[in-house]
Amino acid sequence: MMCGAPGATQPATAETQHIADQVRSQLEEKENKKFPVFKAVSFKKQLVAGTNHFIKVHVGDDSFVHLRVFESLPHENKPLALSNYQTDKTKGDELSYF
Repeated sequence: MMCGAPGATQPATAETQHIADQVRSQLEEKENKKFPVFKAVSFKKQLVAGTNHFIKVHVGDDSFVHLRVFESLPHENKPLALSNYQTDKTKGDELSYF
């Protein structure tokens, strides 16, 4: 993968779900609500000085959120951080940089 540009959107994997689960509480705190469902659907990655994970997550009914999760370089030993997110997304909304 080239540094800079996000890669192609891919179906979510167990690793994607694990990343989403680790930032779920950060999102719920920011949105001041609990999501009944939190199922990663798709993702793309962007290599920077670390990795940005863009993840589309189904949060119940027809509602989706897009997460941008920053994973620092391994030697920095920092937890995953929810660096940005978008709410009110639909299943058909493309996962793009934000």
